[in-house]
Amino acid sequence: MIIKSPVGNNISCKSWQQEGLLRLLLNCLDPDIAKAPDELVAYGGRGKVARNVDSLKAIVNALINLENDETLLIQSGKPVGVFRTFEYAPRVIMAGALVVPYWSNWDYFHKLEEKGLTAYGQSTAASWAYIGTQGILQGTWETFSQVAKRHFGGTLKGKMVLTSGLGEMGSAQPLAVTANAGVAIVADVDRSIVKKRLLSSVIDIMANSIDEALEIAREYIAKCEPASIGLCGNAADIYEYFVDHNIIPDIVTDQTPAHDLKSYIPSGLSPQQARKLAEQDPIQYEGLVMETIRRHVKAMLELKNKGAVVFDYGNNLREQGRRAGVENAFSFPGFASEYIRPLFCEGRGPFRWVALSGDPEDIYKTDEVILSLFKGDTRLSDWLSFVERRFMFHGLPARVCWLNYKERSVFGKIINEMVASGKLRAPIAITRDHMDAAAVASPFRETEAMKDGSDAIADWPVLNALLNCSSGATLVGIYQGGGVGIGYSIHSGMTVVADGTEHAQKRLDYVLKADPALGVIRYADAGYDAAREIIKDPDFPAKVLS
Repeated sequence: MIIKSPVGNNISCKSWQQEGLLRLLLNCLDPDIAKAPDELVAYGGRGKVARNVDSLKAIVNALINLENDETLLIQSGKPVGVFRTFEYAPRVIMAGALVVPYWSNWDYFHKLEEKGLTAYGQSTAASWAYIGTQGILQGTWETFSQVAKRHFGGTLKGKMVLTSGLGEMGSAQPLAVTANAGVAIVADVDRSIVKKRLLSSVIDIMANSIDEALEIAREYIAKCEPASIGLCGNAADIYEYFVDHNIIPDIVTDQTPAHDLKSYIPSGLSPQQARKLAEQDPIQYEGLVMETIRRHVKAMLELKNKGAVVFDYGNNLREQGRRAGVENAFSFPGFASEYIRPLFCEGRGPFRWVALSGDPEDIYKTDEVILSLFKGDTRLSDWLSFVERRFMFHGLPARVCWLNYKERSVFGKIINEMVASGKLRAPIAITRDHMDAAAVASPFRETEAMKDGSDAIADWPVLNALLNCSSGATLVGIYQGGGVGIGYSIHSGMTVVADGTEHAQKRLDYVLKADPALGVIRYADAGYDAAREIIKDPDFPAKVLS
């Protein structure tokens, strides 16, 4: 099944608000960026954009026929009704993979899924905001940048990073490491994925053995030149090799799909063998997975004890390791609490926008706006310089920048004006990842180790979704799971289409202020001084009551 988004100025829906959502939905299934479009899986193990093919067709048909004062409701990837609302209401409201807490676990979820009652949407797959590798690239770049500042004087030059997972999210790792001047060895058990990343220039070199990977890495380290090396093999086996041979990387992390045991491949099996065993004997398969994860986590702990900087990259690996019998699995930190939290405190997060025209020039023009508007921010200029040099667009052209609560609305207004004046060929869909300050409650990732102990308080993403509905987002959704799996996270998504109209400008003004400002309030409420200082600003776009 080949699905690609329409491009250009001709639309099949009744306005660009609906058309923008239709194009984002179809873009998630573009074979250039989607993991398994035939199965409606965009990324993240099994993150689906719709429950099944019939649901996908029904959603497309509903969007095409949706009036400008109607709202489409979607329940876990299945359209369930169209309601008369009003012009500034969202055109789409969705909920995905939500299960009452007592039953909120993978086993029960799979039973519901097998009955056709729900679907797992990961994060941006469910909210039709997936844009491929670039979607997580800046967050990964920011993380390694913070690691470099904290531990290595601001650069990874001459440093070795050992990690694993070259899937849709993990493919950001080699680019992020080399952007920070480091040398990455990235393992993946699927040789075809390693080859794919080589052909798309995500990795620089493909090694045929651990020894060859190490030889290449040492050569680049000696020259203080960046390089990324893809290595086919199971992460547990490779990490244990490093331990056994006393080879200590400077940094160790991981982005295998450990959150979803059905997607994690155990040691000793090829991807094909793993799929077959998972179907024939799921109990045996899970046992092998848990044993491999036990070894995987144990090796990371041993490398930490030998001096490596080790952190969990948000895939719930530590919790799976604890369940597998590694009592001290949480002895190394998660990336968000350790390196990203200061950004959350200022309402800064993974803001993104997509050129619905399909023309890369529309994105390059917005890059120029960013560089002019925020010219004092070297982080943004460094990021744009890197991504323009190293990243090719796949699917609809898109960009990500970690903008704060003030910058988003200013930028959104300019984009809408550019659309209105014809400087851009077509409207822009403005959205974000779910890893945003108020958009997620995830005690093993974004909200781990909160200052006030509010790690598991899930009110904030629910309030975030409700606020975005009230503010006039084009699409709003709330979901369970994210990158950590069922039972471990509640998160929300939103999209606003900048179509150049006054109507769109009102949506943009309210949403792009409220959405990130609630994140600042969330962290101020949790006791973070940086956020508390921000809410004192007389121009802060909310009256803070506590």
